[in-house]
Amino acid sequence: MPHIPLPDHLPGITGLLEYSKHTAEPIRVLTQFLLRGESTLTPGERELIATIVSHNNECRFCTAAHTATADLLLGNTETCEIMKQDIDAAPVSDKMKGLLKIAKQVQVSGRAVTPEAIAEAKANGATDLEIHDTVLIAALFCLYNRYVDGMATVAPASPEFYQGLGQRLVDNGYNRLANGYDHLKQHQPS
Repeated sequence: MPHIPLPDHLPGITGLLEYSKHTAEPIRVLTQFLLRGESTLTPGERELIATIVSHNNECRFCTAAHTATADLLLGNTETCEIMKQDIDAAPVSDKMKGLLKIAKQVQVSGRAVTPEAIAEAKANGATDLEIHDTVLIAALFCLYNRYVDGMATVAPASPEFYQGLGQRLVDNGYNRLANGYDHLKQHQPS
């Protein structure tokens, strides 16, 4: 049960974003810019960063939401599952493996990022901007994971809920739709 009253039909960060639209606005703008803005990393690759950080932070809601989104963007359900177990076995480029390892280090602590991890990513083609954005996305998702779990938000068990949320993120990014999340009122999460 959430620590503060949140709309019953809005689990995870969705309820928090509707609870405080003043804080939601800069959160949405930054997330949209980092995960959907112009970048040499694809939206699917950036969702992998969000997924690995959320998974390692054990944030059920964010892990499920960003796994579903990455799966849709990548066109398969295997990449995320393999990556969660073993980044080196994931069917992604060596550059992306290096960036995911950096993201995992950021998840532990900003000071856990090693010069060796940076050098490996660069040796595999990562640019300074890609490394910057990886660290920033990873740090941002640490904040989101703690926000979601620190407020004890609800995490639905239904995979269908996350597939729908993932499709919404693929179609609309992180922008708030004019009707917010009214469409979820008919589909109460289980």
